[in-house]
Amino acid sequence: MSIFERYLTVWVALAMVGGVLIGLVAPGLVQLIASAEVASVNLVVALLIWAMVYPMMVGVDFGAVAGVARQPRGLIVTLVVNWLIKPFTMAFLAVLFFEHVFAPWIEPEDAAQYTAGLILLGAAPCTAMVFVWSQLTRGDATYTLVQVSVNDLIMVVAFAPIVAFLLGVTDIQVPWQTLVLATVLYVVLPLIAGLITRRTLGSQEAIDAFSARVKPWSVMGLIATVVILFGLQGQTILAKPMVIVLIAIPILIQSYGIFALAYGAAYALKVPHRIAAPCAMIGTSNFFELAVAVAISLFGLNSGAALATVVGVLVEVPVMLSLVAFANRTRARFPEVETQYSKKTVNSN
Repeated sequence: MSIFERYLTVWVALAMVGGVLIGLVAPGLVQLIASAEVASVNLVVALLIWAMVYPMMVGVDFGAVAGVARQPRGLIVTLVVNWLIKPFTMAFLAVLFFEHVFAPWIEPEDAAQYTAGLILLGAAPCTAMVFVWSQLTRGDATYTLVQVSVNDLIMVVAFAPIVAFLLGVTDIQVPWQTLVLATVLYVVLPLIAGLITRRTLGSQEAIDAFSARVKPWSVMGLIATVVILFGLQGQTILAKPMVIVLIAIPILIQSYGIFALAYGAAYALKVPHRIAAPCAMIGTSNFFELAVAVAISLFGLNSGAALATVVGVLVEVPVMLSLVAFANRTRARFPEVETQYSKKTVNSN
């Protein structure tokens, strides 16, 4: 690892501080970036995420996609955690903290709003940033793509019913434009670009050399994304610091708890690390564009629910980087024995 990659958490911390400062000294620039939005998807952030995702898409071997069926355990862990556990544990934690633990400091109306926002976060597993976390843990690019794709398909039919059940609201309007646009920007277009790149380069040696050259751009895209996200929310962070801390507490417990559950299950099932790390990351991070869009449509732009989903965005990057570091340190604890599929993938990546 380069010095830049080795101290990535330091650069991200500096980016967080820098973003808040930019939000204070250059609010006009921040508003200009914020205005570049379509269907609740910020196009500037989308471009940066695209740059982060593309290098991993170059590593996707379409010839190995069918082989995922021979290694189903990682996919099963992801689906069980994301859809049978995560939304309900997030709802439990939200109710526990905002209706009981934090009740002396928060008005009941605000508590209900924050609970709703956290439920929306818990019901939307990550689409885009998982590819970044997978790359940082040397995850299997092909398997990660399949995991994300299957989750997206389930999200189309499961997100609204789960949210409606947990919120007690029956008229949930899923912002399909946001869901489709984010999927196209973060998955489809980078995947097509990666496929074209692979075919253009030809040999595996050329692909590996190209991937090594573009990988630093992926990390730089991450840093720039953090600066923008914290710049967009700088005023909110300084105006309501204690509220943000209170909202962050159940999110942190949920994030580390879900990761421990998924990563531990993968370890118990002897899932190879290249699959285990990304499968735990998918449930830990969130599809924040979808959560923010639904919160705004249901409760309003300045609602507590919208604020809670935004706090999820701010917390996610440092939390995920800490989990990436943990996953990398524990790589050797996972079994060395590889299946036919994983052998093929290791050789092709």
